[in-house]
Amino acid sequence: MLAAYHLQTQAEKGEAVADADRLPDRYRAEILDPRAAFADAVVLVASSRDTVVGCLVVTAPVAGRSEVKRLWTAPAFRGQGIASSLVCAALAHAADGGVSTLRLSVWQWRAGAIAMYERLGFSVTESWDERDQLVCMERAV
Repeated sequence: MLAAYHLQTQAEKGEAVADADRLPDRYRAEILDPRAAFADAVVLVASSRDTVVGCLVVTAPVAGRSEVKRLWTAPAFRGQGIASSLVCAALAHAADGGVSTLRLSVWQWRAGAIAMYERLGFSVTESWDERDQLVCMERAV
């Protein structure tokens, strides 16, 4: 799931690579050892029968905030509410952990994802990330 996420994102940024071995080091590290990359985070997965069809990472809270990262649904399973369910599960996890705010960043060209986040109560906020074309959003838990 992480490899597919990163390969698609690189392609959307106009920096397509042929395979996961050619991804930037920080992304390759996530793929090669997700336990280490997300050691302090919670990784949520969605499955259909015995197949993982979606994933989402919730970072450990810092100053009452957690962040959603790496939300991905396998293309063949999109449009079935999997991403929304994963975000709702992240919100529930955050609430159980005493988190006050859940935040995320999303590329501005992912209009469908932005619309979904807005439907789930997230709103655009001041950016904490200086990368061009990145939209930062947050929501009270």
